[in-house]
Amino acid sequence: MIWVHFESGVSFLCQFQEPSLYTIKAVFILDNDGRRLLAKYYDDTFPSMKEQMAFEKNVFNKTSRAESEIAFLGGMTIVYKSSIDLLLYVVGSSSENELMLMSVLACLFDSLSHILRKNVEKRWLLENMDGAFLVLDEIVDGGVILESDPQQVIQKVNFRTDDTGLTEQSVAQVLQSAKEQIKWSLLK
Repeated sequence: MIWVHFESGVSFLCQFQEPSLYTIKAVFILDNDGRRLLAKYYDDTFPSMKEQMAFEKNVFNKTSRAESEIAFLGGMTIVYKSSIDLLLYVVGSSSENELMLMSVLACLFDSLSHILRKNVEKRWLLENMDGAFLVLDEIVDGGVILESDPQQVIQKVNFRTDDTGLTEQSVAQVLQSAKEQIKWSLLK
């Protein structure tokens, strides 16, 4: 807390929130019936699977028929997007910048759209779940936003438009790239 004094003699006690890199509390994708297809939680707000599922149900009930792109629920800011039979959600604290959350959501959607050949729907997501998790891991790690440019995410995950999906070779290339990055960071 800090006292702010003005020339007029008025003083205020202000409390500033410490800046944090940990901006994302959760990312999840539900089908149009509210069932979880993919979910990652990055803090202890919902420590058990039961609490996570209850939260997801509440979020789905509040957003499934709404026309907006943002919701506030339980002290959290939730941005979301629907696509055919999917609902994609990014959750942050109530003090989080909505534009930052929207950039993560847009990056997730655009990256998934690329790897799913523009078919961002349940069937294609389920068939490419490994790629979806790789995309999510490139965008957010432990609640920290790593990337918000879908082209960079796609490049890092090593998908090409002529691929038929995630291959063993591309996984091996991603692992090799990670090993090289770690080696170079240790040599610095």
